[in-house]
Amino acid sequence: MRSCVFLLRSSDAAGSRKRRIRFIDRRLLPVLAAAALAVNFFAPSAASAENQTSSWISSWTASPQAPRGLIPASFSNRTIRQIVHLSIGGNGVRVRLSNEFGTKPVLIGAATVAMAGGNSDIVSASLRPLTFGGSKSVIIPPGAPVVSDPAAFNVAPLSDVAVSLYLPAATDLGTVHATGLQTAFVSTTGDYTASAEFPVVDKFANRFFLTGVMVEPSSSTRAIVTFGDSITDGTASTVNANARWPDVLARRLKDAGIDVAVLNQGIAGNRVLTDGAGVSALARFERDVLSQPGVSHVVILLGINDIGWPGTAIEPGGIVRTADEIIAGYRQLIERAHLRSIKVIGSPLTPFENALSGGPNRGYFAPEKEAKRLAVNNWIRTSGAFDGIVDFDRVLADPAHPSALAAAYDSGDHLHPNDAGYRAMAESIDLKLLQ
Repeated sequence: MRSCVFLLRSSDAAGSRKRRIRFIDRRLLPVLAAAALAVNFFAPSAASAENQTSSWISSWTASPQAPRGLIPASFSNRTIRQIVHLSIGGNGVRVRLSNEFGTKPVLIGAATVAMAGGNSDIVSASLRPLTFGGSKSVIIPPGAPVVSDPAAFNVAPLSDVAVSLYLPAATDLGTVHATGLQTAFVSTTGDYTASAEFPVVDKFANRFFLTGVMVEPSSSTRAIVTFGDSITDGTASTVNANARWPDVLARRLKDAGIDVAVLNQGIAGNRVLTDGAGVSALARFERDVLSQPGVSHVVILLGINDIGWPGTAIEPGGIVRTADEIIAGYRQLIERAHLRSIKVIGSPLTPFENALSGGPNRGYFAPEKEAKRLAVNNWIRTSGAFDGIVDFDRVLADPAHPSALAAAYDSGDHLHPNDAGYRAMAESIDLKLLQ
């Protein structure tokens, strides 16, 4: 007689409860048990999923882009020392480098990380060599990033660290972050990655290849990404002062005892729908937001360049976007974030009357463009599509003339805030929105 076990299962059928009897051959039980074990083995628990996203977390980021403007074409046999201002601390450090927009391999001959000592110097006792798969050098293929091995390195929140990269061969600077607003120091010929004092031959306010610094926090934490254009990137703020509004937000969170990373993924000139200054927001959202570990919120301030650039001397034949097209772009960003359970905070576009009117960007503002901004802002405020709103438009606007920046917050180009304006933006955010 066949050896069987009986399983009773209840199910609803036509509104009534019925009990079904199923017969399973006992000889199949080891197979079923093994299958169940395999399912449990490959399906991560909630705890393991949390560890996967919070074991290492970005503390600082800079979105990679192709070079534009006054950035040099290449370096050869030089060391670049770049200072970054972390948002949260940890017990270990890793760096992320990118050759995403390069057309040739990039050779990093050596790399180190240390506490910044002021200007181009470092604190010698804190110096740590960085390795890549155990090697002190690494070749970054075109289109690819690399992440260093972990380095034991205790760093405090809001501290400044120096990342030094040695480029032994002639190296095209194919991947940068244009608006660094932090001095990058370039040495005379040679490898000075391990030198406390740095022989400076040139300085730039850009980022070269460096796109992220990750930390290993002592306890589980999360990250907030600020995703935007030049106003998030900090254009017109004081160089080396960390006066961008995301910097001020990071300080506010720390002062409130909230251990959350703030990642600045702004690109000056960026747009929702069109490439140009960096690839479009829709194209870079996966890389800059969704692929970052531990992200709980993204704050989006983007769209004014979609409205302003077309028709200027810089882009006379640019694609003229409608308010509905920009709104459709927002909807896509929101949907993609929600698929990852990331909350999306939006801001209406800030005032721009007479913006950039003194140079080749004349025509960036026009009455019909202002009407488009108002239509977009009305949708942001009233649609309910975002999980929350921070109204940077009302924070920065002149109360007597809302289409223009308030004079106290205007950097002078009628588009970008000054340090006081960026501070006002960050201080206007209700921190409960980010909890």
